[in-house]
Amino acid sequence: MIFDKDTAKKTAEVLLQINAIKLSPNDPFNWASGWKSPIYCDNRIILSFPPIRNYIRETMGKHIEKDYGKPDVIAGVATGAIGIGMLVAEYLGLPFIYVRPDAKGHGRKNQIEGFVESGQNVVVIEDLISTGKSSLNAVKALKGAGLNIKGMVAIFTYGFDVAKENFQKENIRLNTLSNYESLLEEALETNYISEKELKTLSEWNTNPSEWNAN
Repeated sequence: MIFDKDTAKKTAEVLLQINAIKLSPNDPFNWASGWKSPIYCDNRIILSFPPIRNYIRETMGKHIEKDYGKPDVIAGVATGAIGIGMLVAEYLGLPFIYVRPDAKGHGRKNQIEGFVESGQNVVVIEDLISTGKSSLNAVKALKGAGLNIKGMVAIFTYGFDVAKENFQKENIRLNTLSNYESLLEEALETNYISEKELKTLSEWNTNPSEWNAN
């Protein structure tokens, strides 16, 4: 669920502006999952643009305080949300930790990096939600350490049904700054895409695993 329409529109605008999100319905991308996709999202590029970086940091921080209450700690999901999560934690004046996909195979064998105490309230930061599996894997690790998950906040979501189902199943509240629907509205309004391309992009989103550009 997006926080509000104005935030969703503005976030979609800046992501398109810096090419963090690219739309290419006629020449689709290949995802690591094997899916063909007319969209590719790389929110790490936000870190290279200070005004956009500050907008994301402050907007996310304000929404966390307003909608979740101030937690004890901010957790970023590695690796994409480490940078953004740390910026949000700094903005809120909170400790920061991050969660690896798996525990390290050497040293202290940590999966959670940083200082945590059982019973702390945490808001988890993600850069992007696709199916939600890797995000919820991080939540599982945090719960295993005795932390109380107040919810997750992400920059962008594709809005897949499978992600909604996964978050509902785990009873994790998810809010995002923007989503696929808001992105397409902004892209069409600014002539980034045509009506024909809009149709293709909408069709992909309803069944991404089976979609074919042809």
